[in-house]
Amino acid sequence: MSIPRTAILHYTAPPIIGGVEAVILAHARAFVEAGYPVTLVAGRGEAEALAALAAESGDLVDLIFIPELDSRHERVLEIQDELEEGRVPDDFQVLADEIYRQLVIRLDPFDNLIVHNVFTKRFNLPLTAALFRLLDSDPSTHHIAWCHDFDWTSPRSRTKVHPGYPWDLLRTYRQDMTYVVVSQERQEMLADLLGCPRDKIHVVYNGVDSELLLGLSDAGQALVDRLGLFEADLTLLMPVRVTRAKNIEFALKVVAALKGRGCRPKLVLTGPPDPHDETSLDYFHSLQALRAELGVEHEMRFVFESGPDGEEGFTVDYDVVADLYRACDVMFMPSHHEGFAMPVLEAGLVGMPVFCTAVPAAVEIGGGDVVIFDEDDEPDEVAARLLAWAEESPVHRLRRRVGGLYTWEAIFRRCIEPLLQARRPGVAV
Repeated sequence: MSIPRTAILHYTAPPIIGGVEAVILAHARAFVEAGYPVTLVAGRGEAEALAALAAESGDLVDLIFIPELDSRHERVLEIQDELEEGRVPDDFQVLADEIYRQLVIRLDPFDNLIVHNVFTKRFNLPLTAALFRLLDSDPSTHHIAWCHDFDWTSPRSRTKVHPGYPWDLLRTYRQDMTYVVVSQERQEMLADLLGCPRDKIHVVYNGVDSELLLGLSDAGQALVDRLGLFEADLTLLMPVRVTRAKNIEFALKVVAALKGRGCRPKLVLTGPPDPHDETSLDYFHSLQALRAELGVEHEMRFVFESGPDGEEGFTVDYDVVADLYRACDVMFMPSHHEGFAMPVLEAGLVGMPVFCTAVPAAVEIGGGDVVIFDEDDEPDEVAARLLAWAEESPVHRLRRRVGGLYTWEAIFRRCIEPLLQARRPGVAV
């Protein structure tokens, strides 16, 4: 299947500061990370703002400037002043025709055209008119109207639009266009404005950048992606080496119990076995065998076996372990014994709940603020306590919902990618 070519159009592009521009930049990053080429089309911006993204993506992102698309262009401002007074100036159609001719030439290669706000905001009505004409003349390009705000329903803007052409374009429904809004509330408002069924309007929420927000390093983000941490219901972190003192067998049985209770868990153990100690490697292989026996090969992952090349042992430095502290839900330490247990303090500093046996740091420092269990407890009992905490914690519930559904990567995969229909003749869908 051919990968569709997509252009994203707005009045301005990064580094211009604005909510829509921030969303466009996030969309561009999500496109290229998924391997989709994308071109931003705007009246104003700077190519340097996309230079890093272009370098990272192998030039999957590009930028086209058409000055007359800018809402602050001198000719656009002059026309807008008269339009807000209810007058259509003589040169309105002249500028609309000029923009149309440029769009026809510059947008011809694209299968999808995503237009942010221009179909519902008045800031460049000659551009809106040109896009309507483009829809009529080139039905092969899939137009997607991404509607953040609506002038006809805004108390602040309603007095600046007037019945008739061209203002009515901002409330005209096109069956040949896909509409997108950012919330169910906006879906209802736009359906009422356009006079169309609500199900004709897609809801695609804005997202968050997990790498930026969690302060993840490039290596940490790559590992989080390989481990699929944001796809799990509950992620347990064991920041320890592979030694018998860590009671890793018990952790595997707890994971199996969580899975048996309908949870989608993920347990990550950060440290390697000792590659110079044959008994350590034998122990590591025995844990792999127990993991397979319990049926939790997907749910329990050793970082040691989770590198870019799965055939080679993989170790990480402390910076990546710190990334995992921020990306996981619970620090889990079922150790037989510990001299101190530094991970208890590390988890406490990042605000991470601690479930562990009665190691010194937990008893003497953690006190009643950590959950202590006995290594002789039944694994299913410990799993039940973990699930009870997860179900009762609104912080955890929201974190999992956002991490699983509302990162930009998840939104692109679930909501945006299905909209990218390659509809031009000869292009496979």
